[in-house]
Amino acid sequence: ALAQAVLTVAMAPVLLGWIDQCRAWLQNRRGAGVLQPYRGLRKLFLKDAVIATNASAIFRASPYVQFGAMALAAAIIPVFSTRPLLATSADTIALVGLFAVARVFAALAGMDVGTAFGTLGARREMLVGFLSEPALLMVFFAASLLTQSTLLPVIVETLSHRELGIYPSQAFAGVAFVMVLLAENARIPIDNPATHLELTMIHEAMVLEYSGRHLAMIELGSALKLLLYLSLIGSVFLPAGVAHPGDGLAGYGVGLAAYLAKLTVGALLLAVFETAIAKMRVFRVPQFLGAALMLGFLATLLLFVSRGL
Repeated sequence: ALAQAVLTVAMAPVLLGWIDQCRAWLQNRRGAGVLQPYRGLRKLFLKDAVIATNASAIFRASPYVQFGAMALAAAIIPVFSTRPLLATSADTIALVGLFAVARVFAALAGMDVGTAFGTLGARREMLVGFLSEPALLMVFFAASLLTQSTLLPVIVETLSHRELGIYPSQAFAGVAFVMVLLAENARIPIDNPATHLELTMIHEAMVLEYSGRHLAMIELGSALKLLLYLSLIGSVFLPAGVAHPGDGLAGYGVGLAAYLAKLTVGALLLAVFETAIAKMRVFRVPQFLGAALMLGFLATLLLFVSRGL
């Protein structure tokens, strides 16, 4: 369980590198390589952090809180095994709470210094979070009603032993979760992580005042958050290959190989989607996330209807 959590944190930067490399290939560019995020993090950790004179303790603590929340979430989510480090200590509601804690501290830090861009990004971030969290909870409620448990290991174990088939509730929940993934991780069409245009930034606007090790912690936490969301798709909606207790080293090896394959394909599909679609207007984000909430609600409603029949 400890190795699973450590491996998840260590693999987060290479996932971003693979996505950027795939986008470069799709745009007929060479790309910087999959290891470029590691080089960027190393350079940032070696630099001193420049802090504004009017920054409070929230501004200094926010990078560590954001990374700590994501690292704790990595100990809750089953990655390639159904026995994470905190398998029985936290459930899906606690997981959503950890994501909310990281978001709140990021918004508070963005407003702390008092810059216009930081306040703008914080307001937009809280708007996105206010709309995406209910949709994420509805997705988890659908999975919990299907498995009669809110613990992720139990959910994954139950779903992995179900017969192969098409389940409408899971299909609706899967589409809703992908939409939440794009919003929560500031990906296209909600936000462009590579842009620095002032009027379109959401996440980047809140971290403009950070530098050095603080910026490195924030970037590492953001990369880990994206990896965790992709891991949830692979474990909850595509649980095939996940190792179970008692499988032995061979079972864990198969689970790790299946997990890496899911991450590779998922990152490639994300790069293709971001290359093929344009960023939407900020005022259309509520409609986008409202559709995700309705899909999550339909997934839950279908479970009740099917049980009544």
